[in-house]
Order: sequence, then structure tokens, then C-alpha cells
Amino acid sequence: MKHPRNLFYAQSGGVTAVINASACGVIEAARARPDLVGTVYAGRNGIVGALREDLIDTSHESDATIAALRHTPGGAFGSVRYKLKSVAENAAEYRRLIEVFRAHDIGYFVYNGGGDSMDTANKLAQVAASMDYDIACVGVPKTVDNDLPITDVCPGFGSVAKYVSISTLEAAFDVESMPQTKVFIVEVMGRHAGWIAAAGGLAGNDPGEPPHLILFPEVAYDEDRFVEAVRDRVERFGNCVVVASEGIRRADGTFVAESGQKDDFGHAQLGGVAPHLAEVVRGRLGYKFHYAVADYLQRAARHIASAVDVEQAYALGRAAAEMAMAGVHGKLPVIVRTSDEPYRWEVGQADLSAVANVERHLPPEFITEDGFHITEACRRYLTPLIQGEDYPPYAGGLPMYVRLQRNVVPRKLPAWAG
Repeated sequence: MKHPRNLFYAQSGGVTAVINASACGVIEAARARPDLVGTVYAGRNGIVGALREDLIDTSHESDATIAALRHTPGGAFGSVRYKLKSVAENAAEYRRLIEVFRAHDIGYFVYNGGGDSMDTANKLAQVAASMDYDIACVGVPKTVDNDLPITDVCPGFGSVAKYVSISTLEAAFDVESMPQTKVFIVEVMGRHAGWIAAAGGLAGNDPGEPPHLILFPEVAYDEDRFVEAVRDRVERFGNCVVVASEGIRRADGTFVAESGQKDDFGHAQLGGVAPHLAEVVRGRLGYKFHYAVADYLQRAARHIASAVDVEQAYALGRAAAEMAMAGVHGKLPVIVRTSDEPYRWEVGQADLSAVANVERHLPPEFITEDGFHITEACRRYLTPLIQGEDYPPYAGGLPMYVRLQRNVVPRKLPAWAG
């Protein structure tokens, strides 16, 4: 009979309001099978924690603390943007990972992240097999951008969609109360895919209800068309509320707001779409305006998380651990929608290779013909994802979130030279 082996879990990429719910699912599923899993180790700051042999021993955390992760935002173990190169480019990284896993008897690898993170899990799955190391590698999907293929929705998106739609709705009431303000612009995340911007469209149902304009990365930005659309909405409705994705591009492919910097995954660093658009409004129309940049607030807002999103994040974390313990290798659990009304879903599986580095964009049928709003098909897709409230417990008027002890396992190997 095989002895229980240890499980390595890590978080990667931008965090979400519910990534810790997935961590809770992984750890609780592993604790339920002591015959298969000895200890759950978590990498401090993602895959870098494995390379540095910086492993957190989660057995020091009580069951109550692990359960509280389900309602705690951020990344409890620390996240990272670190992309493994190919084996040909840096075989030493992979040898190091296998050395660390062997030293700590890690037989299960569960990696929680987006497309780049699924690429990391996929590469490790392939290399482990080629190096004859017995380990089950499974991914857990996560991204507020909702841009992973195959899965109906990515955990993290439903909550940011709820936050953005509610914030747009509430800000619109403020704008309507102040007749001197003609234009309000809210900038949301979304480098290449307009799912988050689309969610702002749920704030209103009729043409005259905010948001009046949505700017998607999938629709080329034309300043003249934008200016005329703003003028039209102000003249017809008295004001214009705009939801703009940070990743909107001109027809030549250049980002409207690009800092010139790159993140650690090699992506263009974005930000500043809202002030840019505001200056266009001021300069060409002379309207009084206000703008807001949601930034981290939209992905950190656990206090108003979607109950559907929390449930799905937890379910996929638990499913990933169960898949790994069953010997599944090179796959990830996904959400399969079985019904729109009532909304029903189940957990399926997909190959990591089919998800890694593949972006899913907002389909054309989800964007109105003029390119400035969402269609009813998009509304049918989005609405179930923001349903329900899963409030954290409160004390003294503030949410009761948890911070872990994060006790580190003694190192057994020389320091990583990378």
C-alpha cells in the first residue's frame, strides 16, 4: 500500500476576491483524505516559492482558519507573476522544481491561476513525465478577466462583475443628482478581453439608463466616434456614464493608455484610460467631468462578492485536489453551464494544453452593432454570474478576514541560484 504523499498548492497572477475560496477547497479536500495526502504545502509567492524551497506548512493552520479563507480576499499565500521558460531555454529551473518536490515527497501539484499560470502547470506536467518523477499536476482556473477558454466562467470574474455593475449603478445616481456634471468615466480591468467592461452594462436595461457607453478592447477605439457618441448621450439624457476597459486599442493596435512598461509575464503595463478620455471630453466638448479608476478595488471587494462565484471557486479548488488525488495529470476542472434559466452548472475537465496561453475574447454577438453596449445574449450570459450575496462575518463594522501564520518548512537543499 502506498504511503500518503504531500501536496503542493500555489497561487499565481493577479489575485481575486475568491481565490482563497479555491485554496480552502483544495486544503479541505486534502485534509479529508489523510490516507492519500500527508501535508499540504503552499508555495510562498507562487511557483517562486517552490524554486526557492520556500514552502508554507498549512498543517499549522486550524480547520476554522482554513474555512475562513473562503470569505477572505487577496492571496493568502502570496502570488507572483513568474513565467517558466521552455525546458530548452532553462532546464535548470525544472530540475530544481523536481529536486524540491523529491526532497519533500510532493506527489500532487495544484496551481491556481490564469492562462500564463496554466502554461506553468502544463510545462511542469510534461517535464515531470519526461524526468520520470511521479506527480499529478492539476490546474485551478482563476482570473477576473474571464478570458480562459473552455470553462463557462473563470472564478473571480463573477465577483468583479458584481462590483463593477453595482458601482456603475450607484455612481450613475450620483451623476444624475449633480446636473453640472455631464460625463462620468469609470475605468475597469481587461487588457485584451472586455468581459469586465461588459459587466458594467448590467447596471441599466433601457437605452437611456447608464451606462450610456461601454468601450471594449474588441472594438477599435475611434476618438471622433467616441466624442460624437458622448455629445449625443448628453443631449438626449442630460449626462453620459462611460465604462471603459483599460485595454481599449486604436485601429492600428496601439493601446490608448500604455505606460511603456512590462509586467513580469511580459504584458504591456496599462492604466490611465479614464483620465485620457476625460481630457478628450474636456478638450473637445468642454463638458464638466469626473472619472474613477477601479484598479485593485474591483478585484479585492470580497464584501460584495457574488455567491455564485464563491461557490464555483470553492468547488473548483476542491475538484482539483480530488482530481490530483485520483491520479489525474495535465488537466484542470472547469465550469460547464447546463442551463441559463434557471442557472445550473457542473464541474467538468479540460486539458491544460488547451487552456494555457489561450485568450477568450468577448464574442461579436455579445456587443451591439454600434460597438458601444452589450446585447441581450450577453446579458443572459452575465446575469446569473452575479447572483446572490455571500457576506463575510462582521465585527465592529468591518469584515472579519484572516491572516495565516505561514510557518515555513525547514529547507533541505542548497539555496536556489536562479
